[in-house]
Amino acid sequence: MKHTSIWKMLLAAMCLALLGCLQAQELKGHVSIILLGATGDLAKKYLWQGLFQLYLDEAGKGHSFSFHGAALTAPQQGQKLMDKALESLSCPKDLVPSRCDELKGQFLQLSQYRQLKTVEDYQTLNKDIETQVQQDGLWEAGRIFYFSVPPFAYADIARNINSSCRPHPGAWLRVVFEKPFGHDHLSAQQLASELGSFFQEEEMYRVDHYLGKQAVAQILPFRDQNRKALDGLWNRHHVERVEIILKETIDAEGRASFYEEYGVIRDTLQNHLTEILTLVAMELPLNISSSAAVLQHKLQAFQALRGLQKSSAILGQYQAYSGQVRRELQKPDGFQSLTPTFAGVLVHIDNLRWEGVPFILMSGKALDERVGYVRIVFKNRAYCTQSERHWVPEQSRCLPQQIIFYIGHGELGHPAILVSRNLFKPSLPTQSWEEVQDQPGLHLFGRPLSDYYAYRPVREQDAYSTLLSHIFHCRKESFITTENLLASWVFWTPLLDSLAFEVPRPYPGGAENGQLLDFEFSGGQLTFSQQQLEVLIPDLVSVPKPSDFQVLGAQYRQSPLITAWPEELISKLASDIEAAAVQAVRLFGKFHLALSGGSSPIALFQQLATGHYSFPWAHTHLWLVDERCVPLSDPDSNFQGLQAHLLQHVRVPYYNIHPMPVHLHQRLCAEEDQGAQTYASEISALVANSSFDLVLLGMGTDGHTASLFPQSPTGLDGDQLVVLTESPFRPHQRMSLSLPLINRAKKVAVLVMGRTKREITTLVSRVGHEPKKWPISGVVPLSGQLIWYMDYEAFLG
Repeated sequence: MKHTSIWKMLLAAMCLALLGCLQAQELKGHVSIILLGATGDLAKKYLWQGLFQLYLDEAGKGHSFSFHGAALTAPQQGQKLMDKALESLSCPKDLVPSRCDELKGQFLQLSQYRQLKTVEDYQTLNKDIETQVQQDGLWEAGRIFYFSVPPFAYADIARNINSSCRPHPGAWLRVVFEKPFGHDHLSAQQLASELGSFFQEEEMYRVDHYLGKQAVAQILPFRDQNRKALDGLWNRHHVERVEIILKETIDAEGRASFYEEYGVIRDTLQNHLTEILTLVAMELPLNISSSAAVLQHKLQAFQALRGLQKSSAILGQYQAYSGQVRRELQKPDGFQSLTPTFAGVLVHIDNLRWEGVPFILMSGKALDERVGYVRIVFKNRAYCTQSERHWVPEQSRCLPQQIIFYIGHGELGHPAILVSRNLFKPSLPTQSWEEVQDQPGLHLFGRPLSDYYAYRPVREQDAYSTLLSHIFHCRKESFITTENLLASWVFWTPLLDSLAFEVPRPYPGGAENGQLLDFEFSGGQLTFSQQQLEVLIPDLVSVPKPSDFQVLGAQYRQSPLITAWPEELISKLASDIEAAAVQAVRLFGKFHLALSGGSSPIALFQQLATGHYSFPWAHTHLWLVDERCVPLSDPDSNFQGLQAHLLQHVRVPYYNIHPMPVHLHQRLCAEEDQGAQTYASEISALVANSSFDLVLLGMGTDGHTASLFPQSPTGLDGDQLVVLTESPFRPHQRMSLSLPLINRAKKVAVLVMGRTKREITTLVSRVGHEPKKWPISGVVPLSGQLIWYMDYEAFLG
């Protein structure tokens, strides 16, 4: 009897527990999902299928659902269009047909179309959701609004949701946005600010669908599960380079309106490829399941990206593109677009893990194949005495070592993760990834498939299905925060601005491209491998190349003038500086070189860094001609530009590098800190007679040089060697060598480049010695030599 009573008590407890579980499931509440733009292409191709997959995954787990397709179309016509989109819904292959039909019927019953056009429409939707929840005896868990509409419609919809269609307190709201998220940093800021006035950051989900692709979504888990093997490999000491590639065979036909506004960099590199880059490059959090930690580490990766220069990119445009634009946008017959349809960009990351490792981002349309991948190539320091026929893939260190996250398509035809067998055997979750069977004859990245440990998803899943599941489960690490979005635009906008009027290389498209788009990288520069452009368009007059012109010598302001195309001019100036350095070191054992900042010398710094291996850097002292009053680590700092484009590529002893002391005692250019006097004392102590061997100057469009500006007498005469000055441009405070100190130099080179300098070049050629009006006119070395270096655009216009 005693045992019987115990069993009764246990049975009662089990029943109560089971009832509690059932109640807990019921208490998960009702979720309303509103798809805005429900009859559009994206909804028809991906979003309705993604929502159906979400229902398949979550049906019976405690939540109840309703799906509202919304658009501007009138109800009757809209319902017809939506019904047509829903006809193509499909179930996974492993779901039995009867169960599929049952669940599909349920989903269709739960889906209805409604017109959302006015404030009243949103109020009606809100009331209908509340009524449905009450009638069914449910409570509301939350609402998801998916914006599958153009960005110009975001603000009005957001305003209506915020004012008329928010759920009651206690229920959550999630709003989902599709790219593009702005056109540049300013427009992205404006859009983010506008949306931020209606929604909290935790309510917003910005979609980059590449983050839902299975190979991309596996990058962080792969790194996490293989920490032990990768800890010693995932760094600059072992990684030779990283390639992030997205190639398409289709062109932009039918999308010319969008493509003409955005181009390939905004369409794929600024978002898809940059997001992938951060997944590869970011420091791995201890817990990759923490959305906050992942997003914070991604932001840190953004902040470590080195600024891009014009020379970091190469551009192309398939031959038929301009004709498509003329037809679709009714442009005149002679219209030629400058929009790139192909781009390669070289990215560097300035941190200890990745310093010096090139990250190559490339994407384009009308290429020879459709494929996407991330390829990490490791350095190979091995030499194998045996001939290659005796090499064993699992053992030979001479075979290439690489890890590839194969996004899809291409010769393999499906997502995959490939790891060279001579690297390590990776660990992947067996319930979701399986080994790929060998395919004799199939070669990937120069090696047979059998050379890799190769894995593919057990079940392939569309990216949108993955992301919709993440939205539903509040997994924000797969989405783009406002902070990360703006960080990306800060990185890309200067490059886009500098390339705005660049003429892309034409290419025929497809297999006919041949080697025309092959490119090489050196230092911070990308260049096409094939320098001789083929004439792809009949009767196109070939454009003269820099090499078609010689460097010309002449006189300017009674001093020698050297003029050429930019490439030849920079080469000549770099050679002249090297010759001066070699001579000074031979005679005096050291070379004192003072360099100006700004954009003009960047190409010179890069040329010195990559093309002058006999330069006596070990005996060279580097000084600054002027500096902005910002911290030396600031991107606007002249020293930071010198560091990025020259110092990190050459071996100058650290004690021979002399940045201007603009940041003392946590203050910037404070008179009482005597930074100018300190720099002057350092020059007097180290430079004989305070006479630099060579000073490199530029000339502004207002006639300023160094940081000596018109209508400002500071630094134009007197005994001061270094002065604090005021610039009309931000940042206003500057430190500069004075004109008297510059004129003590043994040699002064003035570099003037670009069409914008044509007017001031003409003006200065005619004026006398008037440094208060045109400070550059005061550059007259006392006993040294002045040489002008001008490109043809500055000299001739």
